[in-house]
Amino acid sequence: MSLVWRRAQRALCLEMFSPRILKTRPSLSLGVSWPSVTKLGLHTKPRMPPCDFSPERYQSLAYDHVLETHRQHLSPVVTAYFQKPLLLHQGHMEWLFDSEGNRYLDFFSGIATVSVGHCHPKLNAVAQKQLGRLWHTSSVFFHPPIHKYAEELAALLPEPLKVIFLVNSGSEANDLAMLMARAHSKNSDIISFRGAYHGCSPHTLGLTNIRTFKMKLLSGMGCQSTMCPDVFHGPWGGSHCRDSPVQTIRTCSCAPDCCQAKDQYIEQFKDTLNTSVASSIAGFFAEPIQGVNGVVQYPKGFLKEAFELVRERGGVCIADEVQTGFGRLGSHFWGFQSHEVLPDIVTMAKGIGNGFPMAAVVTTQEIAKSLAKCLLHFNTFGGNPMACAIGSAVLEVIKEEKTQENSQEVGTYILLKLAKLRDEFDIVGDVRGKGLMIGIEMVQDKMSRRPLPQEEVNQIHEDCKDMGLLLGRGGIFSQTFRVVPPMCITKPEADFAVEVFRSALIQHMERRAK
Repeated sequence: MSLVWRRAQRALCLEMFSPRILKTRPSLSLGVSWPSVTKLGLHTKPRMPPCDFSPERYQSLAYDHVLETHRQHLSPVVTAYFQKPLLLHQGHMEWLFDSEGNRYLDFFSGIATVSVGHCHPKLNAVAQKQLGRLWHTSSVFFHPPIHKYAEELAALLPEPLKVIFLVNSGSEANDLAMLMARAHSKNSDIISFRGAYHGCSPHTLGLTNIRTFKMKLLSGMGCQSTMCPDVFHGPWGGSHCRDSPVQTIRTCSCAPDCCQAKDQYIEQFKDTLNTSVASSIAGFFAEPIQGVNGVVQYPKGFLKEAFELVRERGGVCIADEVQTGFGRLGSHFWGFQSHEVLPDIVTMAKGIGNGFPMAAVVTTQEIAKSLAKCLLHFNTFGGNPMACAIGSAVLEVIKEEKTQENSQEVGTYILLKLAKLRDEFDIVGDVRGKGLMIGIEMVQDKMSRRPLPQEEVNQIHEDCKDMGLLLGRGGIFSQTFRVVPPMCITKPEADFAVEVFRSALIQHMERRAK
């Protein structure tokens, strides 16, 4: 079902109400503008847009049974959102349904993973067809899906990035990229930004520089952190730094084509090269936009200069596109293109398979041969027939339904609306991002930029969920809301999301006043 048809279908259903929506969340036609929170009343839930899908009735494990099973048999690490974690039952495009029949607008996409929509009909059909044909072989045999997918993916990357290694997760991809960088350069030191997240495997933990993911035990040898050029929280930043429709509220005297903050951060990067690593290095990892750290953007031009400095030291440059790739940023298919750089290695996962376990490392023939000389690289499940068939279908949907263009249009629309909330509420310190990768940083006040206490952010998060909106979290102190919806999202749904968030902010200010 194309995105254009879905929009048209919704427009024809002005008076339709989904039988699955709770009475507390009636649907609203596209032809009606969203009422303001003040008109609704402070505790009235904004009304949801319609949904043309009715989920099955939940008939599986009881909620208490799920909680007890989780306590006894699953990881004790607390990762679930909310005081009462959601038990999700079914998904359809941008919507999720829980075991109690509640409907939610998904603005986090399973941590930036569902790229073209939950259970997209085309992907479902392709997966079912491949299930009936061939599930698994391994790379010791050939099968058409892997060769078809490799050709399609290679066509989307510039020369000389044409050699593809298929794996199963972003951590695996970055693990392999680290090995490639060291094999090719014959050096050990790898640099990454503070605040970076590149995985949670024993090796990638060295690249990941967020306290939550750091261990007291030795891990990730040969990795060195450098200052993140964060123009909102860092020592330098101004009003022209970011490649975004929304800039920081910090002021500067820079001309639009010049960035003194970028120059200062480059000096810090040089200092790392001169003091913290060997004279020759293996490489430098960078997310085009930091995801887990709360959608942090760098000054324009920074990565281009940093890449040049790394190559002068014999290192290779790795773009981690796990969260930014496949058109999510709108203006470009790959995040590195928005920085006008050409990496030596690109890693990708998450949106590559729309939720199916799949990832890839793409590099040059030269670097691939360097790896082959020192390692017989093998991956049992990487590039399996199911993953490759689904990966090809994801690429087809992105092209046919113009989801990259939709990310640009709807993402910019959301950013500009959220910027108005930043101007309205002192606790909204920063709104940033590009396309459908957006961060909303919550602060105690704009002057100090100190993070809003976690218990207060948690309550705003809960309030949004109770009104039918699921947001992600990020940042060193979990102070940033992450907006990373499926790329099929529409403007009326964006209106609903912003209205819900504004209502949650008003409720928070009312609690604070008491």
